[in-house]
Amino acid sequence: MKAIEITQYGAPEVLRAGERPDPVPAAGEVLIRVSASGVNRPDVLQRTGNYPVPPGASDIPGLEVAGTIVGGDAQAMAAAGFKAGDRVCALVAGGGYAELCVAPVAQCLPVPQGLSDVEAASLPETFFTVWSNVFDRGRLQPGESFMVQGGTSGIGVTAIQMAKAMGAGKVIATAGSDEKCQACLDLGADHAINYKAQDFSEEAKKLTDGKGVDVILDMVAGAYVDREVKCVAEDGRIVIIAVQGGTKSEFNAGLVLRRRITVTGSTLRPRPIAFKAAIAAALKKNVWPLVEAGKIKPVIHSTFPAAEAAKAHALMESNQHVGKIVLTW
Repeated sequence: MKAIEITQYGAPEVLRAGERPDPVPAAGEVLIRVSASGVNRPDVLQRTGNYPVPPGASDIPGLEVAGTIVGGDAQAMAAAGFKAGDRVCALVAGGGYAELCVAPVAQCLPVPQGLSDVEAASLPETFFTVWSNVFDRGRLQPGESFMVQGGTSGIGVTAIQMAKAMGAGKVIATAGSDEKCQACLDLGADHAINYKAQDFSEEAKKLTDGKGVDVILDMVAGAYVDREVKCVAEDGRIVIIAVQGGTKSEFNAGLVLRRRITVTGSTLRPRPIAFKAAIAAALKKNVWPLVEAGKIKPVIHSTFPAAEAAKAHALMESNQHVGKIVLTW
């Protein structure tokens, strides 16, 4: 099969098309002929040597795919309601930038009705991440306020729509330009803060009438945590899912005590299949009907032929995109 390989750690140009043996599905796995592969920030980190591959996972980058089941564990497929020929999208621990990819049956979901494979490939990584962190760890409840940092990222466009569709009371997003702020509003955010022109912490307090935000999804960490502690509500939850601003944070622990604030976080890739299976089941039950009803929509900024993966990574690193970047086969 054709695959995109990381020939050495470095700039986007280290991504090159190569050939690999076809993967062989193990027990509990399916083999997917890939139509489209989602591009995500962890792929960039892996390419630069900053995100080690979990034990047993493919060294080929790519954490989400969409395509057609062409083989695998027939018994496991039948138990999950799948069969050869079905269109699926899947979350994988690696190997997504390839013509063929194996995935645990439990991490596969049917392509939502009305969606193309390109649209479906943009769903798993961000949908699994947002559900796990905003609704499981962050415990966002209907009527509560929610803020996401980086509202036009793949995670951001998903978080805005999912929070709104699940009944959040006030959805706030931050972005780095007025144009990106408008894109957040167009996606359903109630308010968007240009963090380059305004202090998001002060604005968030104003927008919540001084109460503070109930749940904050943070991909920055670093100095942001201190500012989030200052603008989160009593009993509020700050959930960190990336550290683009650095791994060290200094904040007022007294506020954490007095306001009963939870600061938590998680990574998804190394978690066991059973953990991801539970998320998949929750998505199928709670979110897939919203996608099929058009209440949550895939946001695709650009597609690239898989052989141009380097261009896709360069675009991601430019931070000019709104939504997802997808490779096509």
